[in-house]
Amino acid sequence: MRSSVLAAFLLLGTAAAVPAVAQDRPADNMQVLVEKIRADKKLLVAENMGLTEAEAKAFWPIYEEYQKGLMEQNGRLGQLIQRYAATKGNVSDADANAMMDEYLSIEKARLAQLETFRPRFAKILPAPKVARYFQIETKIRSAIQYQLAESIPLM
Repeated sequence: MRSSVLAAFLLLGTAAAVPAVAQDRPADNMQVLVEKIRADKKLLVAENMGLTEAEAKAFWPIYEEYQKGLMEQNGRLGQLIQRYAATKGNVSDADANAMMDEYLSIEKARLAQLETFRPRFAKILPAPKVARYFQIETKIRSAIQYQLAESIPLM
């Protein structure tokens, strides 16, 4: 993967995953930032998939639908992070359990989405390209999770 595009995406991706960052930006600027993130990610995927013209025509609409689900999950994760940040480290048993339940719910939704979309991608792409696409998604997600893990204090 092109490291400069990935680095830019990761920098911007962290901002999108944590809505608290948006508090310092006017709403219009944040919308521009979110659109840039989406475009950069799409460029990263396009550069690494090696799609034929026919594959691309079928792939991109399903990709866009898949991304909508990811954005919803990222929004939920951002809200969960904000909720934890609001506790300032003072978390009750009930709050900790509720936060874990929400986190597991987000992860289950992510896995369910993967299981739903894998066969859809498999209908239009050869198996190695389906695997490559999900590898790209996993690498991006892992890098963002690493950055979040570094910035979120332990409970």
